[in-house]
Formats: sequence, C-alpha cells, structure tokens
Amino acid sequence: MSVAATEAAVEPQGPSAPVELTDVSRWYGNVVAVNEVSFRLEPGVTGLLGPNGAGKSTLLHLMAGLLAPSAGSVRISGRPAFGDPHVYRVIGLVPEREAVYPFLTGREFVEANAKLQGLPDPAAAARRAIAEVDLTDAQDRPLGGYSKGMRQRAKVAAAFVHDPPILLLDEPFNGMDPRQRLHTMAFLRRLAEEGRTILFSSHILEEVERVADRVLVVIAGRLAASGDFRAIRRLMTDRPHTFTLRSSNDRRLAAELL
Repeated sequence: MSVAATEAAVEPQGPSAPVELTDVSRWYGNVVAVNEVSFRLEPGVTGLLGPNGAGKSTLLHLMAGLLAPSAGSVRISGRPAFGDPHVYRVIGLVPEREAVYPFLTGREFVEANAKLQGLPDPAAAARRAIAEVDLTDAQDRPLGGYSKGMRQRAKVAAAFVHDPPILLLDEPFNGMDPRQRLHTMAFLRRLAEEGRTILFSSHILEEVERVADRVLVVIAGRLAASGDFRAIRRLMTDRPHTFTLRSSNDRRLAAELL
C-alpha cells in the first residue's frame, strides 16, 4: 500500500518537530528491524500501526533514547535522542513488557518514578497521575495482585507523572477491559488537546481509528504509509474485495441472494 500523497500530514515544514526521524535504520547482526524510516510528529495523537514483529517497539525504543540507530538520526525537540539525559525529562515511555516491580504498591511504583525525575513533591505528583488513570482505590495494593489492565494503567501513570510533553506508548490497551480502554483513550485525547505529542503503537485497526488523527503504517521494518487516518482508511476501504461463499444448498443460497 502506497499513500505518498498523504505524507505531508505528518511531515510539516518547520525547523524542529517534537519528534523527528531521518533515514533511520536499526539492525541486529543480519536482522534488519527498522529500514530507512523517516517521519516527523507534531502535537496530537498518532497511531503506529502494524502487525506483530513489524518494528514498532524498536521505533519506540529509538525515540525514547534506549537504542542508538545503526544509521540515520532520531531527534527529540531538536536534540539527539540517544545519549542525552535531557530526553528523559521530556518524554514518557510505556513499554510493552511488564516493567513493574510486583512487591511495590501502585502508589510506590509511580512515586518512585516521580523521584527519579527529581520532582519537588513526588507524593503529590504520584497522587495526581494515579487519579488520572482511575487507580486511586487500588493504589495501596501490591502490583503483583493487579490485573494486566491495571498494570498497564500503572505504567501509564508512571510515564505521565512528570507531565512530559511527549508520550510514547507501546500497545497500551493490552489487557484492559472495555471501560478501562475507553477511559484511557479519553485521557490520551485530552492530553493531545492540551498540546502534547502522543504516539501509541497497536496492531488493531479499530484502536487506532478511535484515538488517532494521524497514522504511521509499518510493515517489515519499513514505513508503508503515513498521514491522515481517515484518508488512509478510505483508500483501504476503496480497494476491491473478493468474497467466496460456500453452501450445502446452492439453490436456496441463490434465491436468498436474488
């Protein structure tokens, strides 16, 4: 799928975008995880869509400064993402992996992240972040007793506790029940309306459709399409489809179709 005409929607003109990747590649030995990817992100919600193994997590880790690009450049607010501690002040990362300590309570986990960010009142910041993800009633329970959806929300609170202008979320809705999913989606939309830059990955088209204004489609480590979600969705919908029907009663099926 090629949607070159829509690329301007995520590549605006300007000297410095909150997130900018230029010809970025990352390989592990002979395995190429990301291959010559370029895009810019402005404030708002962007969905990173692709099947499992497409390179979404690698891209997020590159933007978070956890990985160095094998080629190309990754810049956060005009600064190199890798090797610059300043990057950790302006981004919040929600990893896909269960990066929580089961013996800590939800409050202790979020407060520890607030302390790592050097906030003047970590306890107050943790309370605010926990309330935003609707975990106040469970904040004093150990994380080991949380459901997967609750742990996901605890990770979102920890990523958001220092009020970063950029949020990177890797499959954030995994394990959430419908109510939790809708609450978190509304929370991300509100943060975007306040001017933050939010990128979240998913392999589920409906999740991206509900939250994102723009989309990056990644397949086999390459950027296959980018731009306004609705324009890309229309292009996908307009593609011809072929359906095969099988029936044990062909005459009755033909009559029903007629």
